[in-house]
Amino acid sequence: MAGARGPAPAHPPRNGRGPPDSLGRGVIGDAESTVGMNTGVRLVGVGVGPGDPELVTVKGIRRMREADVVLVPVMSHDEQGRAEATVRAHVDAARIRRVVFALNDRGGRSERRVRAWDEAARTVAHHFAEGATTVAFATIGDPNVYSTFTYLAQTVRDLVPRVEVETVPGVTAMQDLAARSGSVLVEGTEPLTLLPVTGGVERLRGALASEGTVVAYKFGRFAGEVADALRDAGRLGEAVYGARLGLAGEEIAPMAELDGRPLPYLSTLVAPARRDIRGGKL
Repeated sequence: MAGARGPAPAHPPRNGRGPPDSLGRGVIGDAESTVGMNTGVRLVGVGVGPGDPELVTVKGIRRMREADVVLVPVMSHDEQGRAEATVRAHVDAARIRRVVFALNDRGGRSERRVRAWDEAARTVAHHFAEGATTVAFATIGDPNVYSTFTYLAQTVRDLVPRVEVETVPGVTAMQDLAARSGSVLVEGTEPLTLLPVTGGVERLRGALASEGTVVAYKFGRFAGEVADALRDAGRLGEAVYGARLGLAGEEIAPMAELDGRPLPYLSTLVAPARRDIRGGKL
């Protein structure tokens, strides 16, 4: 059964043209010479939500099913990622291809990350060169919110200048957590601040000093420090966190109940705005 075998390698056999060199220049050269004559190729970034397959939009499912191939980001070729697990609920596994990204790299714009972007873009160009007209890339959450798709699309445009890039919005982790925890994100004239906590909590402390709702992504490694920042700002009581949303082992709980243990990297925090009376922020 196709589902049991898992996705095929990102680069299928190249019809006797020989493998690319260590920089992938063979693939790029072939792709550019073929794709450059084709103005109808399209790269589609599809947001597949935070993990629950039922949160993928109707349009997202349709665009993935219409695509010649659906790429999913993974940390290694032998490991299924969150996006793939969601996509498999809607797309034939035989059309899914894994592409490796440095998803666990904490070093900013590292050489490892750049290499991964380049190799993923070469994979997209290769599929175009092999005759694909539409390549979909599935990303958790939304493709325009802290998504790997941003870097992939930029790189593909360099390789295939005439490619059309499209995005299909997806449900974000903050929306899913708000719905599951009963937290209202914003009302009236309230602002909302969204920030990643990948390098420490100082910017989060600044955001918590405001009157608006604060949402923090990727705060798992700093869970204890985030709880301290909430306590210092007087906002611990209403804050909630979510981890593994839509997956086995899902956690949704008040931050006040956090016992000091670290959380998964992709954990999400919602600290709602202070509200005194109904409609007070209108």
